[in-house]
Amino acid sequence: MTGEKQPVRVAVLVSGGGTNLQALLDALDDSPARPARVSRVISNRTDAGALARARRAGIPTTVLHNSSDPNELLAALDDAELVVLAGYMKLVPPAVVARFRRRMINIHPALLPAFGGPGMYGQRVHAAVLASGVKESGATVHYVDDEFDRGPIIAQARVPVEPGDTPATLAARVLEAEHELLPKVVLDLARRLS
Repeated sequence: MTGEKQPVRVAVLVSGGGTNLQALLDALDDSPARPARVSRVISNRTDAGALARARRAGIPTTVLHNSSDPNELLAALDDAELVVLAGYMKLVPPAVVARFRRRMINIHPALLPAFGGPGMYGQRVHAAVLASGVKESGATVHYVDDEFDRGPIIAQARVPVEPGDTPATLAARVLEAEHELLPKVVLDLARRLS
């Protein structure tokens, strides 16, 4: 049928196991009613588990040779309309950020603006949250800019910090929130872009 809207093409940048990628794949299935689909998965690491998830789903993958080379990343992003950083541990070059301004998002495992910035990833974030004594943590989706975790916030999901939490137990609860929040934000942004 001509004139039918095509799903928004989403490129996902990853460095790790890919559970947020899997949450996106599950939410953005091939149903024609979905406004978006993951069209490519890009990693800075050849051993990223997310690449195996993408390959099992039949999604093309790219491993960057030099993640700080804007031309290489732009070429890998190709025809993407929306870019999602889902556990991507590298700073995106400014030229790439400029090309995808307000169309590149990141998910962070804390309530920004607290507990973000260089070196704040994985268990470090959750250990810092626990050390601070705050009563809640959560996940934040924000637009990517030229600094780690500083772009405008789009949405947050809150989870309680429980007595006796360890970085691992808090991380598990926050990850569940991430898996719900990220697909919702991607679907919302895709509807606006289509």
